[in-house]
Amino acid sequence: MKRVMLTIAYDGTAYCGWQLQPGKETVEGVLNRCISDLTGERVEVIGASRTDSGVHALGNIAVFDTNSSIPAEKFSYALNRGLPEDIRIQDAGEVALTFHPRHCESRKTYEYRIYNAPFPLPTKRLYAYFTYVPLDAGLMRQGAAFLVGEHDFKSFCSADTQAQSTVRRVDSIEVWENGGAGSGQWAHRQTSVESAVQPGREIVIRVAGRGFLYNMVRIIAGTLMEVGRGQIPPKKVKDILEACDRQAAGPTAPACGLTLVGYEFL
Repeated sequence: MKRVMLTIAYDGTAYCGWQLQPGKETVEGVLNRCISDLTGERVEVIGASRTDSGVHALGNIAVFDTNSSIPAEKFSYALNRGLPEDIRIQDAGEVALTFHPRHCESRKTYEYRIYNAPFPLPTKRLYAYFTYVPLDAGLMRQGAAFLVGEHDFKSFCSADTQAQSTVRRVDSIEVWENGGAGSGQWAHRQTSVESAVQPGREIVIRVAGRGFLYNMVRIIAGTLMEVGRGQIPPKKVKDILEACDRQAAGPTAPACGLTLVGYEFL
């Protein structure tokens, strides 16, 4: 018997999240079927992060036990032959039989992408949230600074959370923008095809921490977008945090903009 750890990338658009759900297609369910077909055993993976419906990942982690003679490091090649194109194993290797990806010290990094332009681009619709209202990334950075550190994030989690404690530690939050007009206002329209196609820019919110509550990153993103729109002053984010009330924070941002980009064991 050996325990194999997989690093998995997936486009979450077609799936009802990571975790098994009766009658619904999930990433975990697809992996279980594919590994079981390959090994001839009944296999159930243990995932490190249970991403929501529509959320993407570049490097989620899962482990499974097997008596298969396939070398652990070869499972990435073998599984990728049978997996659908929107799920791909990036790495595979053997770990100790006692290793559990949710019972060890780790840091997750998420990115939330916002396409900020007068009109949406079809090629971005699955991987970034679109808004035509100009956002000020500088104001968003100021608001994000109040969320770094260990706090009670009850205002930033789903009201029906099952978590015993809503205290979490956020190691860092970065906000930056890629391309387009950096002032928060749209660039002057030109006659060139290039400027007509790409008049806006993408804003990225990167959040790293030891663990997150249900919908926490999406609520942080929704709140910071309200700050970027000028609806919430940056300093009020501190008040929202201290209120410990979900109604005090901004909306939950749509799932399509969220990607789990990294998983680090400490």
